[in-house]
Amino acid sequence: MQAPFRELTPELDGHDPAALADAIRAAMEDVTFGAQGDDRFHLDPIPRVISAAEWEPLAAGLAQRVRALEAWCADVYGARRIVADGVVPARVVETIDTYEPRLQGVELPLWVGIAGLDVVREPSGGFLVLEDNLRTPSGMAYAVIAREATERLLAPAVRPRALDDLADLLWGALTAAAGRDGRPRAAVFTDGKDNAAYWEHRRIAELLDVPLLEPGDLDPDRFDVLYRRSNGDNLEHPIGRLLAEPWLAGRIALVNAFGIGVGDDKLAHAYVEDMVRYYLGEEPLLGSVRTYDLGRPEVLEEALDRIEELVVKPRASYGGDGVVICPHAEPADVERVRAEVQAAPEGHIAQELIQLSCHATVIDGALEQRHVDLRPFVFLGPDGAAGVLPGGLTRVAFDEGALVVNSSQNGGAKDTWIV
Repeated sequence: MQAPFRELTPELDGHDPAALADAIRAAMEDVTFGAQGDDRFHLDPIPRVISAAEWEPLAAGLAQRVRALEAWCADVYGARRIVADGVVPARVVETIDTYEPRLQGVELPLWVGIAGLDVVREPSGGFLVLEDNLRTPSGMAYAVIAREATERLLAPAVRPRALDDLADLLWGALTAAAGRDGRPRAAVFTDGKDNAAYWEHRRIAELLDVPLLEPGDLDPDRFDVLYRRSNGDNLEHPIGRLLAEPWLAGRIALVNAFGIGVGDDKLAHAYVEDMVRYYLGEEPLLGSVRTYDLGRPEVLEEALDRIEELVVKPRASYGGDGVVICPHAEPADVERVRAEVQAAPEGHIAQELIQLSCHATVIDGALEQRHVDLRPFVFLGPDGAAGVLPGGLTRVAFDEGALVVNSSQNGGAKDTWIV
């Protein structure tokens, strides 16, 4: 048991795990994550505790990383200095399927206002970034409601760091994107109740005290900036076509910008530490899970030789779709993936398998160990300042031994306490 979690055990003494689970389920009765609002948000009552001594360097590394990704997005649509200088191969950019040609040459005050990274703890105890999520990362409002419910339930003597700064962090990103002095006229833009995170869209609009707009409500002349939370992440999507003209004409700003899928591309992930060195002139404070660029023949050969040990992901996938954890897969599935990688190496990446850390979780009324990762949130504000929400949302896989924590694959969440 990790030291910070030991500090929590007195708070758990006298609590029946089954009763805690029932109480937290009742508290989350109206909180949804799913289409049409019919999927409940599954919160485990046992919080994850991270010490302040561990959190401070992690938060610094997260902020540094997102500053570098902001520079990368601007450079991809600009001069591509990092490619010209030989740090990132040109084919990495040329084969990103989320690249938006219409944005080449466009300059913005801010590309990445809000990032949600997927962070795992390696066996040695350190943290690594598994994936970078820049387009429309969800979870921050769920972290807040998880905190409210868990603290109310456990009434801890040791108080975790508060999440009260979320509204200020959001306003900082909106102000930076608007590129003007003073608080901008803002709204949250959603594609409606069919969006899995619609509950969060509504909650954030309430937090900011701004309107929640759907496509039929859009009047760009009423607002300076929209916090865009739509599933349509490309300019050819109906949402993209609706927003492109006022956005590109400078009549309205967006958080986050279209086109920043170039920053959470799974192959670009292999080069983020190089981006930190190149754009910021600093050594990375936070590493990535080792990611293999299969477009390099020598790397492809090495990966195919030991594919049974690796995790293979389709480059364009999200939410865990298509991911094959080869050490846990059937031999026939491993051979299928091997053939797919050989046929289209640029369409896949491979990563080292990191055995996710485990945390006590209530399963069928009893405490069991289940794998977890962490979704922290980074906000870029005016003058490039980066703020990090303390802790973020821990995601948990409820199935025994499962390493994929996404809600679509029987995953849930935990509150995350920084103490």
